[in-house]
Amino acid sequence: MTTLSTETGVGALLRHWRETRRLSQLELALRADSSARHISFIETGRSRPSAEMVLRLAEHLHVPVRDRNDLLLAAGYAPQFAETPLDDPAMGALRAGIDQLLRGYEPYPALVVDGTYNVIASNGGIGSLLGGVAEHLLAAPNAMRLALHPEGLAPRIRNLPQWRGHLLHQMERQIALLRSAPLRALYDEVAAYPLPPGHDGASREPEPPEAYFALPLRIEHEGRVLSFVSSISTFNTPMDVTVAELAIETMLPADPDTVTYLRERAAA
Repeated sequence: MTTLSTETGVGALLRHWRETRRLSQLELALRADSSARHISFIETGRSRPSAEMVLRLAEHLHVPVRDRNDLLLAAGYAPQFAETPLDDPAMGALRAGIDQLLRGYEPYPALVVDGTYNVIASNGGIGSLLGGVAEHLLAAPNAMRLALHPEGLAPRIRNLPQWRGHLLHQMERQIALLRSAPLRALYDEVAAYPLPPGHDGASREPEPPEAYFALPLRIEHEGRVLSFVSSISTFNTPMDVTVAELAIETMLPADPDTVTYLRERAAA
């Protein structure tokens, strides 16, 4: 993974993001209402872009909010996007909204993670699935570690090779788009976890006849096999680094038996 510091200069950083997005200077110029000559001058350091131009180019390059601050610093400007801790009083409305959303989704599982999959909040649906998970994984829960660690949920995931492949591919796509050393370190860690006994690269049993509309997570729970498909949501046009890196993952039941079981369990 290529990493560049703000000491490299804004031109090199912008060139890195342009090449990562596989855009030519002309394509970027057309999108940003500029000229290829001006983009070239910025990238080679012959021209210093205004703060407005830096942000405009970052927008068209889909640069993450955290890295937009780095671009501004490299160009000699103050960062524009705050990084407010979630426990700050200013985040009260956000926290209340997230809590309401998670409670409203019950009895189905839902959780909120940050940019490296640390679990920020979760609902009772998630908690009910975590029985038997090792305490050291619950002390500072991380969604990828919980799912793939041999002492986590992995031994109970019926289609672990497929689900593991899905999660690792998801992280690979993010690493290709983001300059995140912590995300790369997490990927290297979880990719090295051994498969639990009995998971030798194939599903533990034939897939059921249902025509799933997305790859399901099929997990054992109290003598039953529950099936879920995952949906991930992020905040639109975030203006804060913390908010930009939050993701809400909801687990939608993938078959009628899972729906019935979860509703009956919640009503009991």
